[in-house]
Amino acid sequence: MDNTDKEHVEERGNSAEWLLLTAVFIIATCGLIYELVAGTLASYVLGDSVTQFSTIIGVYLFSMGVGSYLSKFFNGHLLRRFIQIELLVGIVGGFSSAVLFITFPLAASFRLILYAIVFVTGVLVGLEIPLLMRLLQDRVAFKELVSRVFAVDYVGALLASLIFPLLLVPYLGLIRTSLFFGMLNILVGWYLLRRFKGEVKRTAAIQLTALLFLLAELAAFIGADAIMKLSEHLQFSDKVVYATSSPYQRIVLTRNHRELRLFLNGNLQFSSADEYRYHEALVHPAMQASPQVKRVLVMGGGDGLAVREILKYPGVEAVTLVDLDAVMTKLFTTQPVLTAINKQSFSDKRVKVFNQDAFVWLRDNRQQFDCIIIDFPDPSNFSIGKLYSTSFYQLVKRSLSPAGYAVIQSTSPFVAPKSFWCINATLQSVGFTTIPYHNYVPSFGEWGYVMITQRPSYQVPDTFAIPARYINKGVMQQMLYFPDDMKTQQPLAVNRLNNQALVEYFEQEWGNYSEQ
Repeated sequence: MDNTDKEHVEERGNSAEWLLLTAVFIIATCGLIYELVAGTLASYVLGDSVTQFSTIIGVYLFSMGVGSYLSKFFNGHLLRRFIQIELLVGIVGGFSSAVLFITFPLAASFRLILYAIVFVTGVLVGLEIPLLMRLLQDRVAFKELVSRVFAVDYVGALLASLIFPLLLVPYLGLIRTSLFFGMLNILVGWYLLRRFKGEVKRTAAIQLTALLFLLAELAAFIGADAIMKLSEHLQFSDKVVYATSSPYQRIVLTRNHRELRLFLNGNLQFSSADEYRYHEALVHPAMQASPQVKRVLVMGGGDGLAVREILKYPGVEAVTLVDLDAVMTKLFTTQPVLTAINKQSFSDKRVKVFNQDAFVWLRDNRQQFDCIIIDFPDPSNFSIGKLYSTSFYQLVKRSLSPAGYAVIQSTSPFVAPKSFWCINATLQSVGFTTIPYHNYVPSFGEWGYVMITQRPSYQVPDTFAIPARYINKGVMQQMLYFPDDMKTQQPLAVNRLNNQALVEYFEQEWGNYSEQ
């Protein structure tokens, strides 16, 4: 063999090496994307993002270990086995989110299906890297092999972690994201099959399988909206009239002959038939108690319904609303059916909207407000639980005028009395006088609130001098009374950032309630 032939052989070897390392980069990216999709989807439909991501990551890493162990039993035809595994990863991981969305409203044991898919995907991904290293071992020195494979693998993981929240979820959604990377896995397998066809036997059957898998995923990618609509049709009893995904949540609106309902990540937020009961009880006690209310802060409440109630007071000069989700506030600013409910509150010149994390915004705030309305989701996970902590309430105390009142929606004292009174105890621990109360909202049942002030006491006003369908002096007096089944004798922990006791109470109480 002359020097020219040797150079050609070396070039082909180097080309094959870099091609396989590129495959490592792609499969590492795809593998982490499947893990992120499963964790995000689980947090959407099951809540408690910390628990879901923790368990998904644990199962996924364990299953990758199982796959790595099983790779030692693969002997002979390694390239063919690797290509077959690529196709399987592509079809299982690619269809994972579509299958999970469809089965969630149908399956009684959804978690079993979720973890089974995560486990199978992890096993297949765990098989890939060991097989690739064995394919490369005759082409690269061991020291170089290990360093290159794992360096490329980690870079692929970094890419996945960056593009998933910034590009994929906002622009593709979960179903199209998993299908796109499923097709990418299949294309990797197909290209390797074409590139090394001389080293693989019975390529025709594998090529046909790859083509069928690719066409199936392409069809599902095109019809992803229809898949999501089917899932939501199965999940919600009423007609879904609007649905979209933001970087933070799935927003769904349903309608029947009586009402319009808003769901965030599958959880009911309001019904147009009775939301006035909730929002009048949330807003007016604190507004009526605060003297000379000119500046009001609302945190949460991206539907603009609390702002609607605030704007009934002619003396209000400025309303600041802080809500994380810009998609939510834009929806309730532009859609006529929704602006009809909130009376176009976001279009009022007195209202200024900030789409920021409330904790960060309040930490940087240097203004004081005459009244603060806090309408966050229930503390179902640690990321929301921080907004019910002593650290957050210290910031509220700094931002509330000395004579002002604030109010916090505080979940159901009937379903979750420990959670409700934990919030009350947490507020007292930072020096607030607390006025707990509750009312009945047909769509939710008994619901609780805690009003706070730095004054020593609270007096029910003789009149509520605003247009109201529900609240008045008599109703407010009744709301202050708690029967024994809404109380707890158990000593409760204060919710702090380093213990998140409230989240544990909430998970326990609502978990027991949902199982009944």
